[in-house]
Amino acid sequence: MSDYAQMLHQARLTADPVEQLTASGAKLSRSDAYEIQENGISLRETDGEKVIGLKMGLTSEAKRKQMNLDAPLYGVLTDKMEIENNGIYSMNGKIHPKAEPEVAFMFTKELDATMTYDEVFAAIKWAAPAIEILDSRYKQFKYFSMEDVISDNSSSAYFIVGESFEVNSKDDYFNKNLNFFVNGEIAHSGNSNAISDDPLNSILELARLMDARGKKVPANTVILAGAATAAVALGPGMTIRLEIDGMKKVEFKVEA
Repeated sequence: MSDYAQMLHQARLTADPVEQLTASGAKLSRSDAYEIQENGISLRETDGEKVIGLKMGLTSEAKRKQMNLDAPLYGVLTDKMEIENNGIYSMNGKIHPKAEPEVAFMFTKELDATMTYDEVFAAIKWAAPAIEILDSRYKQFKYFSMEDVISDNSSSAYFIVGESFEVNSKDDYFNKNLNFFVNGEIAHSGNSNAISDDPLNSILELARLMDARGKKVPANTVILAGAATAAVALGPGMTIRLEIDGMKKVEFKVEA
């Protein structure tokens, strides 16, 4: 699996995409795919990156339909992947980046698959609006298997977290209308409940997925709960903004 991880690692560094692993003849299980992902993260750590979070993917029906894939998955976030709110994103060295609107959480303690919804809720440190930038390392962004996506760190590339806030009730993140803007025009409208019917359900699913790998969701790390709408392809000079009811806006600009 290390050879596949090295191939994807190199594709990311050089912005030279590769054929999908399964299309190239690789026979991969979901477990194999997560092993490739973990090997890839180890390569990034060797290069000096620090793991600071996790992301869920394919949590909305719209996103699963867009990608023609069938179940949620997760990936890993590092410090080199974070862009400040109102920051600048460069297209240089990127392959085919897309942005999508998210809700982020942080938790005061480690989460595991035995915990109930109420127990996970009680552990929320903060929530925040967020945007994830995806950039698959494959030649085609769309036509690949779950195993291909997972191996490629679930297509994760960069992320932006808006101003965080204390969560006092479920209403602070549940059933929140949102608008995703491109250059001041609404590209997608949606609701936070498109994320697994409730963004916190996505965190429970993450705990189950990680449990299958013998892991737990760590405390005090950024967790992106998943996309609430389909993704938007990025281009030079774009301004991308997310507004969610009751939350401060989060945005970034693509360098011209």
